[in-house]
Amino acid sequence: MTSLSSESSPAHANSLSNPDASSATGRGGPGPDLSDIRPDDWVERWLPRSWGPYARLCRLDRPVGTWLTLLPCLAALVQAADGMPSLLRLVIFSLGALLMRGIGCCFNDIFDRDIDKKVERTRFRPLTSGQLTLKNALWFVLAQLLVCALLLLALNEYSRWLAVALMPIVIVYPLCKRFTYWPQVVLGIGFNWGMLMAWSDTQNTVPLAAVAMWLGAVLWQVGYDSIYAYVDVRDDKQLGLHSTALRFADKGKAWISGFYIATMALWVWAGVSMQMAWPYYVVMAAIAGHFIWQMRVFNVARPDRNFMLFRANMAVGVMLLVAALAGTLL
Repeated sequence: MTSLSSESSPAHANSLSNPDASSATGRGGPGPDLSDIRPDDWVERWLPRSWGPYARLCRLDRPVGTWLTLLPCLAALVQAADGMPSLLRLVIFSLGALLMRGIGCCFNDIFDRDIDKKVERTRFRPLTSGQLTLKNALWFVLAQLLVCALLLLALNEYSRWLAVALMPIVIVYPLCKRFTYWPQVVLGIGFNWGMLMAWSDTQNTVPLAAVAMWLGAVLWQVGYDSIYAYVDVRDDKQLGLHSTALRFADKGKAWISGFYIATMALWVWAGVSMQMAWPYYVVMAAIAGHFIWQMRVFNVARPDRNFMLFRANMAVGVMLLVAALAGTLL
């Protein structure tokens, strides 16, 4: 229910900060619409009616998570190529990020289909609402995996094995919130895996500096996804699920600040190791400023504000890509 696989609406966040609004919205009761399915989005307007449930299942209607997966991967491609990567690699890794995020969301909805029926925000999703059957969803996952397999043919053997190693992580992530308070760590490892593959395919190796960039991205994701987890904290408590938000409780600002500080340390160290040009560090300073702003705005008691902060991290992803370009091309 939490994390990039969800991307809920501010209406849901408002319900958590306003218990009266939440309690007033039972099944069919009065109150705000808490569903994360928006009836007036581009999927509803432009896609054939039969395609809509599949687009929503893989979250094409909510692309923030895809961008947060893709941008660090593109930054790694730039650093691995020491400049502009080939157009073929850009296309392959962009499609790979889109597909793997979609596959992850499909697995999430498949495993959570019984839980999602009990949550106002998620009960209208394709599987829980009956728009798609479990069989439909499984066939759709298989189709996406087949496309991914075709993309892997263009990569080297090292990268193919890394891709195989990723699949258990993608599958196990939706189950993690049932037995650990740290599902965000598993999510961060999996959704930034493309950074390692970018290096393995470009250089046929993954140097220590590349691992540091990846670890920094993992900790960054643990930070911003913990911010997001506070949006769902009430539902998670009621359903007996776990998240870093429940683990951190009212100490969330201290924990997330620590993750962001570690992220900056790893990214700066990696930049020095890769001999990035000085503009890289200027952009790193801007990212640090963004993190400071996030922590000033973050409030465990304001889930609506925290949803905004989650989305704002897309700017960090853009800056990370700019830093990689500036550090290699200037």
